[in-house]
Amino acid sequence: MASSNDSIKKTIIVALALCLVCSIFVAAAAVGLKPIQKANKDLDRKRNILSAAGMLEPGKTVDEIFETVETRIVNLQTGKFATQDELQSAGINAATFDQQAAAKDPQLSVALSGDEDPAGIKRRSNFSAVYLVKSGDDIERIILPVHGYGLWSTMYGFMALQNDFNTVLGFGFYDQGETPGLGGEVDNPNWKAQWVDKKVYNEQGEAVIELAKSSVDSSDPKAMYKVDGLSGATLTSRGVTHLVQYWLGQEAFGPFLSQLRSEGVQ
Repeated sequence: MASSNDSIKKTIIVALALCLVCSIFVAAAAVGLKPIQKANKDLDRKRNILSAAGMLEPGKTVDEIFETVETRIVNLQTGKFATQDELQSAGINAATFDQQAAAKDPQLSVALSGDEDPAGIKRRSNFSAVYLVKSGDDIERIILPVHGYGLWSTMYGFMALQNDFNTVLGFGFYDQGETPGLGGEVDNPNWKAQWVDKKVYNEQGEAVIELAKSSVDSSDPKAMYKVDGLSGATLTSRGVTHLVQYWLGQEAFGPFLSQLRSEGVQ
């Protein structure tokens, strides 16, 4: 009986020892791989920004091309580029700013509800990174981060605009969990290509770009503001419309882009 008890104790001790060793190994691997994971995440962000702006080039690395992109922080409450004092007061570094994390911080964001939140994001950061491609002092193109809820997921993407700050240069999502073959068609290159040269704002300055209920009728006088809807994915299509209209509208980038159109970079 004593021998049996000794055997059980040894088994337990060996099992605990193995668990401890495995835990240490996993923790060490996680810590060791963290810098690599961070670098890969940053590289993926840059690649998606460049892709939206149509700037990826064969034979050039993402980092090489991204050197031509200037990252700035916009104060969405004022509709202008954030001043250094504003950034310091908020504890923001433009190079490392995490907009998703900021949106969860009550000190750096505002809560949205009801009609205030057509994109279904719940909170909006008071600041946002934007990405500029310049020729001298003039902006050639600007890339804006956008996100909003579809049917199953929050969809994260980038929209690039030409230097009239109204014409779409490119648009795409880099993170979404919509139904494959239906809402997941937001990743279809043919659908994304339809956004190029579409207009965001009407003559009254309202963000009216949207997904049509089906295919866009080229004879429609408002066709310049419309992209084909996603077949069989009404709620995802509605979500895309809501998120682009929200982020390009008066509660987000609208005042900033209006200021760029009328006054130039400040």
